Amino acid sequence: MTTTIANIFRYPIKSMGGHQLDQTVLTVNGIPGDRSWALKDEELASIKGGKRHPALMGMSAEFELEPDESNVSPPTQIRLADGSIIRTSDDDAEERLSQALGANVTLWPILPKEQLDHYRRAMPDPGVDAQKSLREVFARTPDEPLPDLRGFPKELFEYESPPGTYFDAFPLLLISNASLQSLADHSDQSNFDVRRFRPNLLLNTDQTGFPEEEWAGRLGRVGTAKLKFEMACPRCVMTTHGFDDLPKDPRVMRTLVQANKGNLGVYASVVETGEVEVGDSLILE
Repeated sequence: MTTTIANIFRYPIKSMGGHQLDQTVLTVNGIPGDRSWALKDEELASIKGGKRHPALMGMSAEFELEPDESNVSPPTQIRLADGSIIRTSDDDAEERLSQALGANVTLWPILPKEQLDHYRRAMPDPGVDAQKSLREVFARTPDEPLPDLRGFPKELFEYESPPGTYFDAFPLLLISNASLQSLADHSDQSNFDVRRFRPNLLLNTDQTGFPEEEWAGRLGRVGTAKLKFEMACPRCVMTTHGFDDLPKDPRVMRTLVQANKGNLGVYASVVETGEVEVGDSLILE
């Protein structure tokens, strides 16, 4: 197997577009600065991203100061879909973001993991059908199976993200070019652009199919870092949203379900901190 890093991606604000890096250190919190900020939906009193507010995906963010390994959220510049700029330090930043999203939101840096109430999920409305809600979140039709969530950390059933972070589940998400090509081979009606799937590492490999899912449960070295591959990533409604030049496309999820049970990519955690750069090889242990 020959597998190398093709691209490294970092997303300063949860659910917004990010930027590419040539090299980075990988820490127990993944790439420094990744998901350093998030928005709290004040109607729900809960951290929410593109699943609830799709317009976030048409915004992008860049740091004004390069982050270090301290997990402190640096000042960040936000570009709205209309091209206007907001800085996280602006007095009216939250007001302008709320106007752009049509919802009352507040902007938050990462808080200490001990501040559990900040990360807690909103209590579900007793009248809401839980199965229907899950189908909406994961964009599944009534005849499609819901994803298997048993591999997720148990804390995610109480908190929106692992406390002290704004990750969906684990610090890193890796996707191979082979998986994207497999989706394209399965359906020529959709554009399986990597931007829809928001990986941290895009890998080139000479394998076919969806090879990264076979790594789940194994260890691997890339650059001087050591990773543990945790589980396949069940994809959600965000993959179908339209933003930038990509149209809204529910067929993306239909293809994901038909071709690979709705999964794409593999989550990973960092076992040993180290440096990686584009072109580094992945060696499985």
